Amino acid sequence: MSPINEPRTASVPPSSAPAGRAGPPAPDQVRAQADALIARMTTEEKAGQITQYFDFLTATEEAKRIEAEVAAGRAGSLLFVKDPVEINRLQQIAVERTRLGIPLLFGYDVIHGLRTVMPVPLALAASWDPDIALRAQAVAASEARAIGLHWTFAPMVDIARDPRWGRMIEGAGEDPYLGAAMAAAQVRGFQGPYLGSPGGIIAGPKHFVGYGAALGGRDYDEVNLSDNELWNVYLPPFKAAIDAGAGNVMSAYMGFNGVPATGNRWLLTDILRDALGFTGFVVTDAGAAADLRTHGFAVDLADAGLRAFQAGVDMEMAPPFGQSAFQTLPAALAAGAITVEDLDTAVRRVLEAKIRMGLFDQPYVDLDQARLVLNDPDHRTIARIAAERGAVLLRNEGGLLPLDPQTLRSIAVIGPFADAARDSAGPWVFDQDDGETVTILAGLRAKLDPAVRINHSVGVSVPKRCFASIFESPEHTQAPRIEVEDSSEILRAVDLARQSDVTILVLGEAQIMIGENASRSSLDLPGRQQELLEAVLATGKPVVLLLMSARPLDLKGAEPQALMTIWYPGSQGGAAVANLLFGEVAPGGKLPFTWPRNIGQIPLPYAHLTSHQPHKAEQRYWNEANTPLYPFGFGLSTSSFAYSSLQIETERVAPGQPVSLRVDLTNTGSRPADEVAQLYLHQRYGSSARPVRELKGFQRVTLAPGESRTLRFTLRPEDLSYWSAARRGWVQDPTIFDVYVGGDSTASLAGTFEVASA
Repeated sequence: MSPINEPRTASVPPSSAPAGRAGPPAPDQVRAQADALIARMTTEEKAGQITQYFDFLTATEEAKRIEAEVAAGRAGSLLFVKDPVEINRLQQIAVERTRLGIPLLFGYDVIHGLRTVMPVPLALAASWDPDIALRAQAVAASEARAIGLHWTFAPMVDIARDPRWGRMIEGAGEDPYLGAAMAAAQVRGFQGPYLGSPGGIIAGPKHFVGYGAALGGRDYDEVNLSDNELWNVYLPPFKAAIDAGAGNVMSAYMGFNGVPATGNRWLLTDILRDALGFTGFVVTDAGAAADLRTHGFAVDLADAGLRAFQAGVDMEMAPPFGQSAFQTLPAALAAGAITVEDLDTAVRRVLEAKIRMGLFDQPYVDLDQARLVLNDPDHRTIARIAAERGAVLLRNEGGLLPLDPQTLRSIAVIGPFADAARDSAGPWVFDQDDGETVTILAGLRAKLDPAVRINHSVGVSVPKRCFASIFESPEHTQAPRIEVEDSSEILRAVDLARQSDVTILVLGEAQIMIGENASRSSLDLPGRQQELLEAVLATGKPVVLLLMSARPLDLKGAEPQALMTIWYPGSQGGAAVANLLFGEVAPGGKLPFTWPRNIGQIPLPYAHLTSHQPHKAEQRYWNEANTPLYPFGFGLSTSSFAYSSLQIETERVAPGQPVSLRVDLTNTGSRPADEVAQLYLHQRYGSSARPVRELKGFQRVTLAPGESRTLRFTLRPEDLSYWSAARRGWVQDPTIFDVYVGGDSTASLAGTFEVASA
């Protein structure tokens, strides 16, 4: 992979790193300590060590059952305990009251922050800044480790090319190159320089593999991927995460080419371990081993556990309130279905992770240190910067943005998400502090002089989902439902817009409408938001539309003067948005996916093959153009940029040689601003047909007005290679490459070079 960004300092805030070892333990010492424990373990203890249980403290009877398993030495890991006092209590049972004193591994869904909520991962990807993704996840890790958590089920590195799929919010969008860059950055952010770094937690990339390609974008439904897509599109982010040192990988729920992923040895062993070189431990998604029965793949629970284990799973995330499939492994061993060596290998991988994390040396939480880390103000600063860098400006007609606070007398702030703290955080947040969260309305009030009149209306209600979310339970914090009498509130909102100099309209999807088990059959604005949008636009007053969502939405042709997607911006979202609106920060984010005109175009990846009659590619539908509304990589600025002088240093190279090039970038506007320079390649011919364009490099840079800079890119041999379905392996063809450099995937500045035959 070629360089993707200029070098920048990326460090964990000092207070985030509790005392620990100065460096990683030697591998032979880790192995010896693990093997010494394995030699003393019973078969039942081994099966317990590779079992993770959900421990919902509100479910009293289930909590008692899990505690009994811990006390008997038959639990290796617990999930969803976040109270540090309770973590210490349970850890004390494992360490001081069991025969071998093996500490528990505590896991939790730290997806985009813990107490300090970062923008959702798709927003981090929209920054096109791996460094801010690293810094954001380092904060999340430090807070998690401070309260006694050791392992997160993140980053999600699934490629998503169908925005109906709700879990695209957790990933980096549609492109494998951008996805790989973000995957590696997040792993390094979570884990630090090595597994067991002070303040770090185990990263668990998921879901292996292809989960984002579910039929119709329907969560959990089957996936059918060609080898071309698997190797060239869906595996690169996993490879990058593994190369960055990820200690864990999670298997997926769905069927993959007819075989459930969690029971698929070809995926979990042949590809994950043998081809990608993964050496950590594999965990199932929740209940995915037992679920092999549901797939019609396993006969019963024992068969399900056996087949998941034989496929390459090392630890079962047991189903909540259900039976563990891996607790049947002692019987499988007795029957000769598995060997002691196989069982010991899985146990060893889990024990080695615990040893590397320092749990045998320091198993307990320092409560005083935890309070210091959770209240570190530097964490809020990083959250704000991340929200600023991820926002994407899509329209700015007449240069409406940035707004001038000196000339404004009144602002209408309208929409159901303008003052919605819980929705600002997005999904996968379980410890939300609404009082600390800065909403859009609060951010504007803090930014503006009290003399500026700010009028607020929620505008419309937020409708309920048709079906309950998996997170609608006592164990999860939910946002209060926004309910008004829509018709009268729309009239009130329109009246406020007429009375104001400018309207800030905040529309989108409630956080419960996206994420796991939250796919949609429509990209329309929910409820009567479209009606509200059109009514406010009809006033003729200036309107800035902020979209709070993490998928492209269909505005039905409505064109506000300014349009910016702010995703779900997290704890400091309101402060970030205020800075963006009033020019303290110039928006510089870029889309990590293609934005279709409507749902009928899906999927519409920019990296598609040239097909029959390419000159008519935009006419594939007779009723409308087959072009996107906004291309992949698109994003405006409140300044302007020009690309020039593309020079390819070596126009003819042999296979295996790098190609270097440079291009000049100039800020031609009047404001300092960021631009993401993007490099795309097209291979003209070879063993297989290749996409019209593929991202192969990017740099986010800050330029003063009038400043020019020469940007340098190096394409390595792997950037010029691909997996060929015709050759059944990786190839680098002798061919001609077209190079394009610019601000999005439609970049027009072009050049060529040739890879000659060996």
